[in-house]
Amino acid sequence: MRAWIKSPMAILAEGAQGGVVVENGRIAELVASGAAPAAPVDETFDASSHVVVPGLINTHHHMFQTLTRAHPSAINKELFPWLEALFPIWSRNVKPDNFRLATRLALTELMMSGATCVSDHQYLYPPGLDSAMDIQAEEAARLGVRMTLTRGSLNLTEDEGGNAPGGAVQDVDVILADCERVISRYHDRREGAMTRVALAPCAPFNVSKRLMIETAAMAERHDCRMHTHLAETLDEVDYCQSKFSCRPVDYLEEVGWMNDRVWLAHGIHFNDDEVKRLGRARVGVCHCPTSNMVLASGQCRTRELEEAGSPVGLGVDGSASNDNSNLMEGVRHALMINRLRYGAAGVTHFDAFRWATEGSAKCLGRDDLGKIAPGMQADLAFYKLDELRFSGAGDPLAALVLCGAHSADRVMVGGQWRVTDAAPVGVDLARLRFEHGAAAKAFLEGL
Repeated sequence: MRAWIKSPMAILAEGAQGGVVVENGRIAELVASGAAPAAPVDETFDASSHVVVPGLINTHHHMFQTLTRAHPSAINKELFPWLEALFPIWSRNVKPDNFRLATRLALTELMMSGATCVSDHQYLYPPGLDSAMDIQAEEAARLGVRMTLTRGSLNLTEDEGGNAPGGAVQDVDVILADCERVISRYHDRREGAMTRVALAPCAPFNVSKRLMIETAAMAERHDCRMHTHLAETLDEVDYCQSKFSCRPVDYLEEVGWMNDRVWLAHGIHFNDDEVKRLGRARVGVCHCPTSNMVLASGQCRTRELEEAGSPVGLGVDGSASNDNSNLMEGVRHALMINRLRYGAAGVTHFDAFRWATEGSAKCLGRDDLGKIAPGMQADLAFYKLDELRFSGAGDPLAALVLCGAHSADRVMVGGQWRVTDAAPVGVDLARLRFEHGAAAKAFLEGL
């Protein structure tokens, strides 16, 4: 089938004012203004009421945390006190059934906001949750969204110098064995893959050096990405200096993680020399503006990192440090917080979109996603400007960010409609809200 997405109101691609042609799940052709496709098409979709952008790509999340949004014990706290409040609750109460609902809800939210490819840093494995990656693979396939299954891990308890409760950690050998299993089952290196796998020890303050080093070796053997939190807070910098007698980037280098397989979550507290070193190594950084503001963690040095050579992507981060899973809202927050550092002309809406599309694709090692161009996967997000907030808007692409779009009217993944009329195909939203709400209530009551 050849489908012509015809005459969009605006589109984030040069030379495509007349739309794009989609064939076999890829973008086959860009159509200039006033022109027609070079070859006949089988169907036409009138996009004249839509603003079209590449599908957004989320590169950092913790989906299980949808069960503890705005938790009374954790609000108005910075990262370490916030974790102290929530870790014991999570380690006791996350089970396969509520984890499935948490994943389903987060994936649905992300897709409704315009995301077509996602990554979830799933590091929590209390007893009974061995199937977490399988659950997430099933839920992503059910919705038709691409997913990098990010097999995270914890192995250092508070008694061992970390900050994780005993019920949340696993033995290193158990972790590595399951990483091998997940890679074998789900890591698809082919162009257009719906699932890939990344390996993701949680953070310097709750995993061992051995786990970091052996993870790097495994990723090299299996050609997969690596992910971890780094330099999110000044407390973490102090921890590394106290525990390892070095700063976080020095530690990253010591354990063999300074290479282009790696993307980091947050990456806030880097000095000038560290920014240059990360750039030379092409280490990616996922900017999480909403979470960084909620926890008062600081501001990522996005422009300096990009200029040094590091890909910069975008992530919503956990649903207990962001309290939603809306990546389009994250695009707006990225623009706003970065203007505080770089000025009104120093960061544009095009920069924010680039972080959420091309930059995120580079972080995940995807050269087939993130742009509207011939040969790329047909992953697209369509937004309408018919709400009151957009009335009077002169520039449709800028309006998505400046006026605060938060819901896509349509989403296409690999040439297939996955959201139509602002609703995900095949999802009963009322039922999902009820079931997840009931699960969250039982979770908080410890049932």
